Amino acid sequence: MTVTQEGFAWQGITYSSLSEVARLITGTRWNGPRFFGLRDKLERGRAGGENL
Repeated sequence: MTVTQEGFAWQGITYSSLSEVARLITGTRWNGPRFFGLRDKLERGRAGGENL
């Protein structure tokens, strides 16, 4: 997957959200950042007092 100015490119198609890509990969509804492991890292950083 590639992040572009338009969104997220995956398999030659650009999607507007990570959730769209996660849904295509799994066939079920997912929170995109959580599916790709981005939300958990962000929450851990906040819990540790880091400024993001």
